[in-house]
Amino acid sequence: MRDWLENDLLLTILSCVPASSDASFRRYFRVTTPEQQFIVMDAPPAQENVEAFIKVATLLSGSQVNVPTIFQHNITDGFLLLQDFGTQCFLDKLSTDNATALYQTAFDSLITLQTNTVTETAPLPRYDNALLTRELAIFKDWYIDQLLDSKIPDALWQNTQNILITSALEQPSVCVHRDFHSRNLMVTTENCPGVIDFQDAVIGPISYDIVSLLRDCYIAWPEQQVDAWMTLYHQRLVDATLITCTIAQFKRWFDLMGMQRHLKAIGIFSRLHLRDGKSGYLNDIPRTLHYVSRISASYPELSEFSNYLNTQLMFKQGLSA
Repeated sequence: MRDWLENDLLLTILSCVPASSDASFRRYFRVTTPEQQFIVMDAPPAQENVEAFIKVATLLSGSQVNVPTIFQHNITDGFLLLQDFGTQCFLDKLSTDNATALYQTAFDSLITLQTNTVTETAPLPRYDNALLTRELAIFKDWYIDQLLDSKIPDALWQNTQNILITSALEQPSVCVHRDFHSRNLMVTTENCPGVIDFQDAVIGPISYDIVSLLRDCYIAWPEQQVDAWMTLYHQRLVDATLITCTIAQFKRWFDLMGMQRHLKAIGIFSRLHLRDGKSGYLNDIPRTLHYVSRISASYPELSEFSNYLNTQLMFKQGLSA
């Protein structure tokens, strides 16, 4: 990587330090030159797809979403030279005093993404039945079967999947970032937020990104506050003519989409621990599991799953409902 920076790009490197890592195989470095700072992404080609990142960055930039500028790329070795959005993500800065103001900037960014990206021509895969099913399987395979060494009755699991997938597929479709949460939104002095980690974007359910933000796996807010923010965003969508549904219908979509996402996330956290040795993500399971417990208890058609969750899974985790 340094050879590419110094000998191919002819940059004078004053320092090169780790900037962050994430749940994938990608690593990030902050590089300082006499003129400015950059972020260098190191994405091993055997495990990561740099071309997908470039494609989605180009799409989102064209939609006026504030994504990092790509200054140079080396697709063969999996390197990108990127704009540096700084060191402060939303998770670092959020507090009860500033949450509404910060989330308002996130709402602005999200409505821009959903309004300006033309789904019919966007070169993105669809969040279809097959993808939703594969994601839910991560929960069963890695969390129930492997982490807890437990089982879920096939009929119960099939019914739960059907409820969640049906709700997802009946929603209007928009461009979905797919990880629109506090770790991937950077606090910037201009055009806040800077949006990162978007390479897995798809065309899918309109409630997906807003529930990712408001029922974040890494920070929890009182449910009354979440409902107030969700109601504000519903009105933004109505005003933008992206939806015509009632707030009750949108809340159901929001709740069940969040449950699907949280089940997937719990499975991913389990896989990161068991397969990749990244055990810190286990700390995020209880918060995420409580989201699932609360939502499943709120819908009669999910009562059987709610009972299984509370008597089997949460018991094994040592958690109370």
